[in-house]
Amino acid sequence: MKKKIWLSPPHLSGNELYFIEDAFEKNWITSLGNNINEFEYSLQSFLTNDSEVCVLNSATSAIHLSLIMLGVTREDEVVTPSFSFVASANPIAYCGAIPVFIDSEKDTWNMCPIALEEAIQDRVSKGKKPKAIIVVHLYGMPAKMDEITAIAKKYEIPLIEDAAEALGSTYKGKACGTFGRFGILSFNGNKIITTSGGGALVCHSQEDKDKAVFLSTQARDNAPHYQHSHIGYNYRMSNIVAGIGRGQMEVLNDRVNARRKMHDFYVDVFKDIEGVTVFSEPTEDYYSNHWLSAIVIDEKIARKNREDLRLAFLEDNIESRPLWKPMHLQPIFAEAPYYGTDISEKLFDNGLCLPSGSNLSDADRRRIKEVIINFFNDKTSQ
Repeated sequence: MKKKIWLSPPHLSGNELYFIEDAFEKNWITSLGNNINEFEYSLQSFLTNDSEVCVLNSATSAIHLSLIMLGVTREDEVVTPSFSFVASANPIAYCGAIPVFIDSEKDTWNMCPIALEEAIQDRVSKGKKPKAIIVVHLYGMPAKMDEITAIAKKYEIPLIEDAAEALGSTYKGKACGTFGRFGILSFNGNKIITTSGGGALVCHSQEDKDKAVFLSTQARDNAPHYQHSHIGYNYRMSNIVAGIGRGQMEVLNDRVNARRKMHDFYVDVFKDIEGVTVFSEPTEDYYSNHWLSAIVIDEKIARKNREDLRLAFLEDNIESRPLWKPMHLQPIFAEAPYYGTDISEKLFDNGLCLPSGSNLSDADRRRIKEVIINFFNDKTSQ
């Protein structure tokens, strides 16, 4: 069997072990230590814009904490895109709140500002003003932040920016993850950089960061004994895991450049294949890290569909995946409100994420290209 080509595998730099060993040597292996401090500092320096970063055990935990810090509780409503990974919506349920799902727009595949404002107006008319908005930068593509931040400001609704897939992406030169009251980053094994598992909450004040650290370390009061006046969580990142992050930060720009080159590779591969559109920035205002390169296939023109292409890749031991299945189509959220049309549904039906790893070799790319060319040149299944 041929070597497996993964969709988005981890890519270590070689320096992570140095920082891990340092944690062992100093016996700082829990949720305190120099690796945590330095990892947070390097993230803050990368993001700029007066950011204060609290590193956690996952991006999901970061979303949950952000909702808690905004006072979201049972029966509150939180607006979020339907077209996203389930981790954008699950923390809303953790709070006992209700997700209100918004359709995508065609340019960036992210939350549609028009549907967002319609949803807010309708919820307000029903006496259910949303407690927060979660915007997602899908596959690393920045959302339409001018429009979305203006709407959030107009209706005085706090904005949480889920940039789990978008570290290294910018909108009009400003780093994704720094637009909202809170920003979310992910260092899962398949992300731009990884700590094996981990995430971060981006704040804009020391007060918010201190509160996030407090809540993420079981909310222990300042006392010589264990006393708790608030519900706390075991969400803080460990010093060992943060050591992996320090090593990864040294190569973050290289990883972003490699992912963007994979996107350019697909643009070149598909340039003469009719009916296939490669997901790309709509204007120069958008700078995507292209965490995952993706395509949409117009079956009427291409005479092919995304599922048959996925199976062709699979036959060659190459991983690809359909785009996210919208949340309003998921059984667990079947009763949640939804605003929009069918853009996200069509993206799911016709879209495919392609191998995008920063460590793919020239030989890997040749294999990927060969599968694509052979698939679209095969007339037998048309």
